[in-house]
Amino acid sequence: MIQESPAYFKENIKQISEDENLRRIVRKATSLTLSKRSDLVTEYYSEGKDWEALRNQAHEIRKKTIDNLDTYLTDLEDHFERNGIEVKHAINASEACSFVLRILKEHNTRLVVKSKSMVTEEIHLNDKMIEAGIEVVETDLGEYIIQLAGETPSHITAPAMHKSRDDIGKLFSEKLGVPFTNDPAELTAYARRFLREKFLKADVGISGANFLIAETGTVVIIENEGNARLSTTLPKLHIVITGIEKVVPTLEETATLLKLLPVSATGQKATSYVSFINSPAKVKEDARPGKIIVILLDNGRKEILRRQEVREALYCIKCGACMNVCPVYQTVSGHAYGSVYPGPIGSILTPFLTTLKESKDLAYGSSLCGACSEICPVKIDIHNALLWIRSYAVQKKYTPFIERMLFKLWRIAMENIFVYNFGRSLLKFLQPLWSDYKDFPPLAEKSFHQLWKEGEIWNKNS
Repeated sequence: MIQESPAYFKENIKQISEDENLRRIVRKATSLTLSKRSDLVTEYYSEGKDWEALRNQAHEIRKKTIDNLDTYLTDLEDHFERNGIEVKHAINASEACSFVLRILKEHNTRLVVKSKSMVTEEIHLNDKMIEAGIEVVETDLGEYIIQLAGETPSHITAPAMHKSRDDIGKLFSEKLGVPFTNDPAELTAYARRFLREKFLKADVGISGANFLIAETGTVVIIENEGNARLSTTLPKLHIVITGIEKVVPTLEETATLLKLLPVSATGQKATSYVSFINSPAKVKEDARPGKIIVILLDNGRKEILRRQEVREALYCIKCGACMNVCPVYQTVSGHAYGSVYPGPIGSILTPFLTTLKESKDLAYGSSLCGACSEICPVKIDIHNALLWIRSYAVQKKYTPFIERMLFKLWRIAMENIFVYNFGRSLLKFLQPLWSDYKDFPPLAEKSFHQLWKEGEIWNKNS
């Protein structure tokens, strides 16, 4: 059984890597998205536009924002208040959940509809609301599938990426009592029929945010299904829960990021719906939503901000491209990481959302090929940040004792020729016994030092 904790990363990957069907499904899904993205980037260049220049521009926007985060957050809050949007700041997951539960209690809430939000997954909000006796319904199709299955998302943009059409058909038949089908259109129709009733009865809608525009006090949400728009407009109260890093200084700079996000996330020029939410409804007294509350979450983000080596992780616009291209993610899928944010970027974020000691192994779940940095739309230096986390884990002595001792011995051997030669002779003697699991290449009859001393290297090169 997969353990939902990054501390079990090694155990999880051993189990998942044996599931060939899962690996096939994930590779097919990621390959399709990458192919669509590649086609759009090619088309972008064919139109005389420079994709790399756009990435550079986005990188500078995110750098400027994160370097001056407090200033832009103050500006954002001022504009929210002018627009009639209430703002709360949550230091951690517990405080964010407490805010939400208090608000729901004040509004006598019985039913909550939610649009897709990784931050609410991060703080485990659904569990807290259910414990409080409140019905919670995920309205994004992927999230709805995951909720029915009692699972967590395996990808930040495609929560049910690890499930086949047959898997979903069987799940719907079992949970909703409908005839089995693996046809996507029919499965979507089943979900839509069930969710429509929930939208109309919901007391509160909860969403995340893709961006928060400081100069106008605007919440930006992008989606393809329309469920977010229904969740934020039909209930009387709309609660937005999002990370402090989602702020963007201006509307114009937000437009730049909106050109990159859909291409990188789903291989689309633009999503079907882009919502700009500036204020509660003002047309008439009973218009909805009558109230909007934004909860800005820290939960380790300010600690990332203080660390220059990993600060760029806050530039992330949550497109998931680094996961799609990562050979490790393609093999083990999202659940192996035991974190709400899997893959390369998640391996940087998770140690600060949980603890480094618990999640230190995630940074080693990378080939350091650099494909993640290469594809990132805002040019985050992901693989070097992973290297730093590895180094920091060693400094903190979170690596196994035997591993630290072996590296100390290796260093001593590298610094002393006599110890090195003795070690080489010993290894050559023990070579037939040194592994029951792998066939290592045999040691050379003569060392490089011997060949050089005898003149063989010089003679061959000359």
